[in-house]
Amino acid sequence: MNAMALPLLGMVGLVLAELFYQRMRKGQAIPWRDMVLNLNSGHILMWFFRGLEVAVYAWVLKSFSLGWAAAWHPWAVWILALLVWDLGFYWMHRLHHKFALLWSVHAVHHEGEHFNLSLGIRNAWASSLTTLPFTTLPLAFFGVPLEVFLSVSILHYTVQFYNHNSIVERSGWLEKVLITPAHHRVHHGCNPEYLDRNFGGTFLMWDQLFGTFQPRIADVPVQYGVHQPTLSCNPLWANLVPLLRYARLPVPHLTRGKPLFPGALIGAGGLLLFAVVAYYIYREGQWPQYAQPFFFAIIFIATIALGAMSDGRGWGLPVWLALAAAALGVLPLCFGLRDGWGLGLLALWLIHGLAALLLVLCRTHHKES
Repeated sequence: MNAMALPLLGMVGLVLAELFYQRMRKGQAIPWRDMVLNLNSGHILMWFFRGLEVAVYAWVLKSFSLGWAAAWHPWAVWILALLVWDLGFYWMHRLHHKFALLWSVHAVHHEGEHFNLSLGIRNAWASSLTTLPFTTLPLAFFGVPLEVFLSVSILHYTVQFYNHNSIVERSGWLEKVLITPAHHRVHHGCNPEYLDRNFGGTFLMWDQLFGTFQPRIADVPVQYGVHQPTLSCNPLWANLVPLLRYARLPVPHLTRGKPLFPGALIGAGGLLLFAVVAYYIYREGQWPQYAQPFFFAIIFIATIALGAMSDGRGWGLPVWLALAAAALGVLPLCFGLRDGWGLGLLALWLIHGLAALLLVLCRTHHKES
């Protein structure tokens, strides 16, 4: 079993807590469609490529490591890993904003127009592949142990997740040392005063050293998003359209139509699908040989179907229902009928689809009458 499933569920819990806090304390409407796209933008291909990144690290470490870190004190290895990883991330991030090909991957993250914790999860399918030359390979060549690389990566990604929160305004003396939510809000600004600034992941010193630091200007509010957004809530188009534009290929005419059913029900579907991903990861190493690619495909197609429903596309709901029924039918063949968590989760998915279908049919009948 893979314990990484629990932190994933913890992240979703924090996302929901933040959204409801802002709703109760500040009266902000919950951007359900945006949140669902944020949560489901990268999986499950992104998780596959992240696993590939770890596999590449282990292979390079075994086959090509210079072994420099082997003789160092463990504390020195940890400090090296923290600094090299963060420096590599800074340059990776900066170059993503400079070169069109890399930007066509990174744009998925910047298209989010609501700054909150769910935006910290919004990433492109191929985002992990673009980290290889910047953070993965240098540490492997140095000979940093795999467990240190994984721990440092998780630490940095946790900091970046936190830095997307909408609650913490200022962080006191930490503003002078670390990239904080205030600094990262500036990075997400598309207005000229803030464009292409504050690339750091954890430590502020890289932006200060290389001249890219920009504090928030008191009378200049941050404008989130990009100048040429993808007009769809579907992860398929969110990932493909920037690449199509880069390659100068035809881009489909897209519109964000009215969702098939209320935003809260869309949100429930997104949360259920994210929970299914966590379950899939939790069962890593236990799936029968035929079942793992089957459920991988189920989850991947479901992200597209849910995005279609967010965009108001009628075909999304029958596909969503068919996938839930197929998953619920096959799971007992994998782990029997005693897997209460898995069966219960997939049953909720099916119930969600049936409830959505009933609501759509009732609306259609009401309009016709």
